[in-house]
Amino acid sequence: MESMTGQLLVATPTLKDPNFDRTVVLLVAHETGGALGVVLNRATEVPVADVLGNWGELAGDPAVLFEGGPVQPESAICLARTRPQVTKRVSGFHQVSGALGTIDLSADPDLLRESVAGIRVFAGYSGWSPGQLEDEISAGSWFVFDALPGDPFVNRPDDLWAMVLRRQGDILAAVAHFPPDVSLN
Repeated sequence: MESMTGQLLVATPTLKDPNFDRTVVLLVAHETGGALGVVLNRATEVPVADVLGNWGELAGDPAVLFEGGPVQPESAICLARTRPQVTKRVSGFHQVSGALGTIDLSADPDLLRESVAGIRVFAGYSGWSPGQLEDEISAGSWFVFDALPGDPFVNRPDDLWAMVLRRQGDILAAVAHFPPDVSLN
């Protein structure tokens, strides 16, 4: 099995599970024991600063919590992007892909300010048991695409599903215009 860590799962229009309808999920871990990801395009209205204090200063616009998925919604996962000039290991940063990684929220955000270009905080996560994600991909529930470094930090997360599909070109660009409810068409 080839790891898909760092890649995007983009829900196909046929995936009607309300937890994942029109979602874009970044896989932060994909191993033989299963997969874990966070939904990038489900912003809440809860400011990060209201829940995690000083971490709110590092959060990119919109500086709110995101619904990472249906598993353990009371837990938090923080994605971060390191600054281009950072060459040394950043304490509490666990690389996912390139400059993108997770940050330990028990760390002092003031100590990371010089190293981190921005963060996103997710309440909960999306998880798959061994083989489950591969089965869902084979069943046509997900498209798998390479992530761009800015995908987790877009200013308009509600548009991310269509943005990712459009940049694939050809027929997938047309899928971006698929109506949410075909019966209303």
